[in-house]
Amino acid sequence: MGASDTIADFFEFDEHDTDYRTETIAGLTTFLAMAYIIVVNPSILAPAIFGLPPEELSPESTTEIGGSMYTFAEVQQMLAVVTILASIVAIVVMAVYANRPFGLAPGMGLNAFFTYTVVLLLGVPWQVALAAVFVEGIVFILLTAVGARKYVIELFPEPVKFAVGAGIGVFLLFLGLQEMQLVVTDPATLVQIGNVLERPIAAFSLLGLVATLLLYARGVRGSIVMGILGTAIVAWLLTLAGLVEPGTITDGGISGAQYDFTPLFWGFVDGLGMIGDDPLLFVLVVFTFFFVDFFDTAGTLIGVSQIAGFLDENGDLPEVEKPLMADAIGTTVGAMIGTSTVTTYVESSTGVEEGGRTGFTALVVGLCFLAALALVPLITAIPTYASYIALVVVGIIMLQGVADIDWEDPAWAIAAGLTITVMPLTASIANGLAAGIMSYPLVKTAMGESRDVSLGQWVLAIVFVAYFAIYFAVEAGQLTF
Repeated sequence: MGASDTIADFFEFDEHDTDYRTETIAGLTTFLAMAYIIVVNPSILAPAIFGLPPEELSPESTTEIGGSMYTFAEVQQMLAVVTILASIVAIVVMAVYANRPFGLAPGMGLNAFFTYTVVLLLGVPWQVALAAVFVEGIVFILLTAVGARKYVIELFPEPVKFAVGAGIGVFLLFLGLQEMQLVVTDPATLVQIGNVLERPIAAFSLLGLVATLLLYARGVRGSIVMGILGTAIVAWLLTLAGLVEPGTITDGGISGAQYDFTPLFWGFVDGLGMIGDDPLLFVLVVFTFFFVDFFDTAGTLIGVSQIAGFLDENGDLPEVEKPLMADAIGTTVGAMIGTSTVTTYVESSTGVEEGGRTGFTALVVGLCFLAALALVPLITAIPTYASYIALVVVGIIMLQGVADIDWEDPAWAIAAGLTITVMPLTASIANGLAAGIMSYPLVKTAMGESRDVSLGQWVLAIVFVAYFAIYFAVEAGQLTF
């Protein structure tokens, strides 16, 4: 038996009816859909290192880390390398241990919470915030090892499990259309359609999206990859030919990479020693990171697994503790080297849609991230809106999940409907899950079917209520530390 057959057997290609070509295209697709995080994560986290909002910073701004001075651009470069390394660690665990086609990276939303709420609003030093993420990761590892996370996820009401995929789909659609400027803010209605005659990115995004959808409709394998790369290449060709002003439909110029991230590591070490300065606040930060990450990851895993056909008849993901361990380890290692919470990415659904079914897809994603260490300048050359074409296409596909919901049952309709709508309207997978989980036992009780609600589901709903009470109190300034 050759090496090729051994690898295929290890990843169970025959069992999942897949092959190297399919898994490779799927991995490349997922990576291209996730690649924006290499640029976006540093831009979100860098202000935390400086302790200043982004509008007060410039590429020449400097800060002291470990006794040395670094510019804002250098800190961003450090964070780009750290983002890649943390992603690789988590993805390798996902590929080899869990054998699932899911990509992982520092989570969007969680990185913004790290910077804007924990560091800039609450005044927690970034070093302590990293220590909080590290503790969260350790707690995740322990809870995953004993099966506690699996138990909680299996408590989710059935309508919530089956609605997660569609909810994430609408969320992806909304995010993608916003980045492509096809949906823009409006003071009266909050959002409105973007004017493609006035917005070059909107016009170019629309052309790229239409081309991608037509390729997909014709059943072209790798259509999403072609759409992303084709849109980026044409944008740069038009710019280099002088037909479009530089920076209009392409991002900024090409920059290098600061590979020495050890100052961030030593900052994390300092943070461990600062925990005792305000232990109550530290516990609150750990709890919040833990809570949001737990349910974001659970929702993503269930939603993407639904599209892949991994869920059983009860809407559960078999051996869910294995992919959960991947994000736990990624979070722990990521905090040590300088980044916020690592989580499973909804963009994994792009690769799943391309046919990815095993850990080999994830392995390809990891290899692409590894290559990105040398190609960071080229990765940043892909306009963000081009990557978001994938989110729109997959968002449309994921809407098929609504067919599995029993809309005639009020408990299903209300819990599922809230799960689907609250996600995009609050830009949070966790909030969508919370809406469905809190409403389900109440509706069941109103229907006279309280016996169908387990004690664990009541506890889960009450925990969500307590969480939001604390969250709103802190946000309103009624609860301070």
